[in-house]
Amino acid sequence: MVVKTMFATWCLVALGAGPDFERNVAPLLAARCLSCHTGADAKGKLDLSTRASAFGAAESGERGLVAGDLAASSVWDRIEAGEMPPGKPLPEAERELIRQWIESGAEWRGDRIDPFQFSTEQRAGYDWWSLRPIARPGLPEGTAEHPIDRFVNSRLTAEPLAPLGPADRRTLIRRVTFDLIGLPPTPDEVQAFVANESPTAYQELVDRLLASPHYGERWARHWLDVVRFGETDGFERNSIRPNAWTYRDWVIRALNSDLPYDEFARWQIAGDLLAPTNPDAIKATGALVAGIHNTVLGNEEMRAIARQDELEEIIGVTAQAYLGLTAHCARCHDHKFDPVSQTDFYALAAALGDIQHGERTVHFSEFDGPITLVDAEIRSRRDRLTAIEAPARQRGRVAPAQKPSEIEPVSSKPASGANPIAAWDFREGVRDLVGGMHLQLAGGAQQTTEGLVLDGKTALARSAPIAQSLAAKTLVVWARVEGLAQRGGGLFSIQSLEGQRFDAIVYGEREPQRWVAGSDQFQRTRDVNGPPEKEADTQVVQLAISYAETGRIALFRNGIAYGTAYDSSLQRFEVEQAVALFGCRHEPVGGNRMFAGTLVAARLYDSALSQADIASLHRLGPDWLSEAELVERLSPENRAERGQLKTELAELEARRAELRSRANQTVYAVVSRPAPETRRLERGDVKLPRELVLPAGVRAVAPAFPTDAPPETSPRAKLAQWITSPDQPLFARVIVNRMWAWHFGVGLVDSPSDLGFNGGRPSHPELLDWLAREFMEPTEPEATPYSLKRLHRLIVTSDAYCRASAPNAEWLARDADTRLLWRKRPRRLDAEALRDSLLAVSGLLNRDVGGKGFSDYQDQFLNGTTYFEPIDSPAPEFQRRSIYRFLPRGANPGLLDLFDCPDPAGATPRRGTTTTPLQALSLWNGSLTLRAASALSDRIDGELRAVPEAERSERSVRRAIELVWQREPTAEELSRCTALAREHGLAALCRVLFNSNEFVTVE
Repeated sequence: MVVKTMFATWCLVALGAGPDFERNVAPLLAARCLSCHTGADAKGKLDLSTRASAFGAAESGERGLVAGDLAASSVWDRIEAGEMPPGKPLPEAERELIRQWIESGAEWRGDRIDPFQFSTEQRAGYDWWSLRPIARPGLPEGTAEHPIDRFVNSRLTAEPLAPLGPADRRTLIRRVTFDLIGLPPTPDEVQAFVANESPTAYQELVDRLLASPHYGERWARHWLDVVRFGETDGFERNSIRPNAWTYRDWVIRALNSDLPYDEFARWQIAGDLLAPTNPDAIKATGALVAGIHNTVLGNEEMRAIARQDELEEIIGVTAQAYLGLTAHCARCHDHKFDPVSQTDFYALAAALGDIQHGERTVHFSEFDGPITLVDAEIRSRRDRLTAIEAPARQRGRVAPAQKPSEIEPVSSKPASGANPIAAWDFREGVRDLVGGMHLQLAGGAQQTTEGLVLDGKTALARSAPIAQSLAAKTLVVWARVEGLAQRGGGLFSIQSLEGQRFDAIVYGEREPQRWVAGSDQFQRTRDVNGPPEKEADTQVVQLAISYAETGRIALFRNGIAYGTAYDSSLQRFEVEQAVALFGCRHEPVGGNRMFAGTLVAARLYDSALSQADIASLHRLGPDWLSEAELVERLSPENRAERGQLKTELAELEARRAELRSRANQTVYAVVSRPAPETRRLERGDVKLPRELVLPAGVRAVAPAFPTDAPPETSPRAKLAQWITSPDQPLFARVIVNRMWAWHFGVGLVDSPSDLGFNGGRPSHPELLDWLAREFMEPTEPEATPYSLKRLHRLIVTSDAYCRASAPNAEWLARDADTRLLWRKRPRRLDAEALRDSLLAVSGLLNRDVGGKGFSDYQDQFLNGTTYFEPIDSPAPEFQRRSIYRFLPRGANPGLLDLFDCPDPAGATPRRGTTTTPLQALSLWNGSLTLRAASALSDRIDGELRAVPEAERSERSVRRAIELVWQREPTAEELSRCTALAREHGLAALCRVLFNSNEFVTVE
């Protein structure tokens, strides 16, 4: 701190040497004056940070500083009167320094005093402890073998405090098992460990737990708190993100595989740019868009403000998660407490400016071969099917008044022979002529001999849910437009059940009289520069849009390409999670979403038809030969063969759909789009853009932003390189402190996401730096740098971690938070571990790892907002680990909420632990507790079915205590619990055990 170096300055003054500006005066002005007197908002309009403003006139007309003239210097007048700094006059020595400096000519080198240059009592500077390079401190003297214990014991000796001895082995296995996999050990595991006298038994236990697939499930939950992972958008709509879970699964797999932490971070910041063909690298970027997203935007200014809010949120989580730096606080002005300028904020915004929320498809190439083989089988059967059907189809449909010579050939298929999954001829009715997607009319829609008549106000037709998943697709419709001036109406749409996601044939939405591929928030919509529509009000036209697996979207009018095809993302709709909609762009009904006109026919394909296919459909027209008409025209032999072929095709298409779903997965991740130029916004106001700002890191934080990367390297990729650089002083410090906090309940710095001025100070600074350096550059031969599993082993094998947790009144009075680690502080189970333990002990836990999670909510979209009401179900899919629960924002997760599970509206670097009456009520009367107690009773009854009746009661009680507490009962416990079970039943006892402190607390 500057004030601690003032003694040397006072000595110089006393010896008659003139004060040195850079060494003496500038640090003093920065420490005492610039918090008030700098920038555009300087008090009294007196800016003491630059030469020109310091020697210029203040707001009152007085001059702040006049070289060699104390009387004319208003700054000296205020200092001498004790008015500056307000409420805290300068000490005599510092006043004397200012006096001598002014009298000696007020030398001022350079133009500007950098307010970030020095740490003071009010703020951090470039020399702040966490911004200094990470050295490897030498190990303190001592007898402890473990390096962590050398540092911890050295601090305890200095206090002095006496550490407790090791915890008993039952406590130790329970502690480390909950810590590493979030589940209780089984009685057999406890028994085996207690009986194992091998000196390597504990190390083997730790290695087994770290190798468990449940390790990633436990530790992913910690990380998801940091990156504010949620599965809805938040804000007004709070729309569901059905594919956000793929990021959660990636985190679990990355941790289980011990992906080095620097790569773990780089992939989350810029995986789509660093490894664009790697599906996992793309999934990893879900971290950047895991937060809230405003989808309800107004005019251009509101959109600009919302975008700045979104960038601030992304900058905030990125800087805090990886660097422990609250850079987002510099959006409107220089950071008040840390050396982060407003320009730094906008440099980060420029580096992250390509990020957009959205869905994209990732491809796994290992499935290409099997899909090709299945495609060949499908083609051969379709060719044979076409050969069987062609003669019957070519005879056409015979109207009662027609003569044979008047019949025109009719084919229902495009040139390739592709079959639609649904077909409607609105002149005949609203039934699906292929499958079960029959329509219901609403809002005054009328089915006539001309087709489906829609009024453009409320009329629409809606299908039953589509009974298959749908990704690549083609929408075809024959229609006439009622008035070419209408704007935005949807003719044919595939939408999610609530209408929040959709792909649609839309008329005139973005440009008048032009067709467009409509989509939610224009995510897959581009202007294709097709010609204006001039004929559709007087004649029926065919419109089609194809959506390819690659994301290619192409529009067609009357069989001819309409405008220019373009690349986008592919929207996937899951089984029975989408409907076909006619006459409305997307629900809810109203506004310019509605189409006015007549629809003649429509077809839906589950593949992207070619231009030749669509031209063939246009040539053949909208007529469709129904299944019944077709079968009636076939010979018995052809009917039988056709039936067998259709069965085989269904099996092959199901197989192909499965392979495609595995090969092409829709993920919620970063959709990268070219970033606009970034300008510093005065006071953060979008209406006050100032100078251009280029992508960069925070100047106060080494290393320099990369400049040696190839010119085409994305700024976001450079940012990832800058954050994870070995020369970066914050990156390793932050993660080792987080890991320590997750093991001990509090970090070496007690503010895991803020290592700046407003954060905590390290309780063991040398240990923190030693751990950080060891994490980056392990001394163990052949050890992997940045290995999180190795860091776990290092921490949990220390004496500090393995100590007993018994209280000591004297020591607690001196170290109530156990920051000095003389004992291992007991901790209550967090919400997820509590729920998972109830399920595990009772035998209900479904241990399936990975995949789409379960939702124990009933969601309802009402008045433009999605609501989530908790539900309870005993079905096995609802008994999976809590990490796989659907996680909406703004919903009440019941038991988890009561036990401090955070809402993912924001990041939670450190969870609170509260004690409330509602916790006791929920754990006593909650449906999960009651179900788990009953299941545990049934489990024990099943295990002891062969035990004689006379022994069963006591054996049941003993077994219940073993399962819940992982130990044998004492004689008194056994007696009292047996009496309770005999009077009220074993399930009642299980309920009592679940409500005990011993069950919910880990010592």
